[in-house]
Amino acid sequence: MRTIRHIVDHQAHAQPTAIWLIAPETGATMTYAQLQRDSKDLSRFLLGMGLNKGDKVALMLHNSYQTARLLIGVMYGGFMVAPLNLLAQPSQLTYVLDHSDTRVVFTSGEFAERLRAALAGIKREITVIAIDPDATEIFDRAVLPDAQLPDVTEADDALLMYTSGTTGKPKGCVLSNRSVCAGGEFTSAAHELTAQDRVLCAMPLYHINGQIVTTVAPLVHGGSVVIPRRFSVSNYWELVTTHQCTWINVVPTIIAYLMNAPTPRERGLDASRLKFCRSASAPLPPELHRAFESKFGISIIETFGMTETNAPCFTNPIDPAKRKIGSPGTAFGNEAKVIDPATGREQPRGIPGELMIRGDNVMTAYYKDPENTAKTLEADGWMHSGDLGYMDEDGFVFVTGRIKELIIKGGENIAPREIDEALLKHPAVLEAAAVGIPDSNYGQEIMACVILKPGMECSVETLAEFSRQELGAYKTPKIIKFVTELPKGPSGKVQRLKLLET
Repeated sequence: MRTIRHIVDHQAHAQPTAIWLIAPETGATMTYAQLQRDSKDLSRFLLGMGLNKGDKVALMLHNSYQTARLLIGVMYGGFMVAPLNLLAQPSQLTYVLDHSDTRVVFTSGEFAERLRAALAGIKREITVIAIDPDATEIFDRAVLPDAQLPDVTEADDALLMYTSGTTGKPKGCVLSNRSVCAGGEFTSAAHELTAQDRVLCAMPLYHINGQIVTTVAPLVHGGSVVIPRRFSVSNYWELVTTHQCTWINVVPTIIAYLMNAPTPRERGLDASRLKFCRSASAPLPPELHRAFESKFGISIIETFGMTETNAPCFTNPIDPAKRKIGSPGTAFGNEAKVIDPATGREQPRGIPGELMIRGDNVMTAYYKDPENTAKTLEADGWMHSGDLGYMDEDGFVFVTGRIKELIIKGGENIAPREIDEALLKHPAVLEAAAVGIPDSNYGQEIMACVILKPGMECSVETLAEFSRQELGAYKTPKIIKFVTELPKGPSGKVQRLKLLET
């Protein structure tokens, strides 16, 4: 049975005293037996409040001991957990809380004012429960009702995730127990993880990557996870070495920041237990990939996933000799193909088109949105990813961009990522992102926003000339802006269309 409850119960029986979770700031740990007990208690608590199977429970919390426990515990009880994006604007929070039919919100004092403002625009009653994120207990067990937990099946909804789209209202991805478990299974199998493995989770738990890859996957293979409150360059390697992590899960932005900090060896730390670094959620520029491996001596496994696919759907092999830098790998645990967006026909290898995915990890629907569900999910199970790319003769996928972000200049399709990667080759550039802007002559022109490395200087003219040498005049950005930050979603993926607001 592929349910969160089944996985937790299995591990609690197989290795009750094994640690699942470590909260480094407080030193608190949680065993699999504790996770099972707490999940049952949470379920009884919610049933005692009058909630029924399938009701929505939102979390508005930073990473913490409690956040991880609530995330798993809500799904364990047969309820649907809806983590709130802490980067969302007040109007977006109001929309998500209302649209999702949330009954209860767990939060902490730091979010009280924001949550109060968001709830002010909602007419129906939503119960707010304020907790201490670092506490190891929530309930007085003596007063919990003796309620019978509802049965949970693979098809039952478990997770409701709202995508951080760049236009329009967020869409709620409905993810079943089967798909949530499949995401954890695919991660565990692809990276050959066992009960001896431990991951550092510096990813937000309100994002699908942090949830599935670093909390659910360890449940599947019986491993453990270290969850600090937030990512910090200054103590990142200390956490890895102190807690003897065997793998790390990051996004390219984290890799870029680590590149500008001392290595574990330079800090006198022993990171020899670390087997690999997993990169996901945004394209990893090849130059940054090679530079990281050269500096740290740690192999990177680049992967690809979406909220709609419960995180992983493509991955490179464990063996560095078999990977392809610049590609997030081959389909793993699901099927994939590339189609012509105009005709729907499958493209030959090497010919670009839209990436399609089918498997147990794919979402069930967009919540209360039959129109977008029908546009995204085909009757035979194939899902439109909205991503452009091609598949080579070996089945490796190369992602070139999003359909809605494609730059069409004078009738020629230009992938923004091509511009990004060219600019990133310049020694002064830390981050870069290109986007199409309106142009009366070509329909669209190219604008690039660039962040320079600390202490580095570079002029627009110098960077434009460098771009001409790398890309040619036609693909060189018409406008180059130096900025201090790029608009990003919680995963670290650049939201290109928001560059138009800069």
